[in-house]
Amino acid sequence: MANDKIFQMDFANIYDLYIQKVERKGHSKEELETVTMWLTGYSKEELKKQLDNHVTVEEFYTFAPEINPHAKFIKGSICGVHVDRIEDPLMQKVRYLDKLVDELAKGKKLEKILRKPE
Repeated sequence: MANDKIFQMDFANIYDLYIQKVERKGHSKEELETVTMWLTGYSKEELKKQLDNHVTVEEFYTFAPEINPHAKFIKGSICGVHVDRIEDPLMQKVRYLDKLVDELAKGKKLEKILRKPE
């Protein structure tokens, strides 16, 4: 299954691609860290430890301190798939971060990316 392959990937390698993407668009690694920490509940030190330990995507999200309860307000599509309609909870978390990274790369303000209830 394609999801299993994604879940077993080294999260640090994917994160490096996220860094490249946002930096190409004039944004910083620190902004990416802010978005990632908002979604997952990791502190800066915990995030660094996960990256240094080369955990899998599955481990990264499974052991995240707390997925932000406002993540449910992330809407829209990534790769043609609506993130709010993804049934697999782990894949939804993966796509949430993909969507947030896309928004950051497109220049959306952090205040808008870090969802709050209306």
